Amino acid sequence: MVFVKDWEDFEIAAEAMYMQNPKTCRYSMKYIHSKGAVLLKVTDNVKCIQYKAEIMPDLKKIEKFTGNLMGHMASRE
Repeated sequence: MVFVKDWEDFEIAAEAMYMQNPKTCRYSMKYIHSKGAVLLKVTDNVKCIQYKAEIMPDLKKIEKFTGNLMGHMASRE
């Protein structure tokens, strides 16, 4: 498991991982109440990347990223 510090790097790597192998790629989001953080995880059974968001502006970025990823999942391409 690799924690990515920069949001843009995480977003690019996660989308590339999904596009490379969409059938085995999984995306999860977990809220950690004690730390007030959201943990994002994308894995394809071989590699795993994670991002921890602790500030409020990151939530809008997460919302946009999740929408983009769901759009890829729902498309027929």
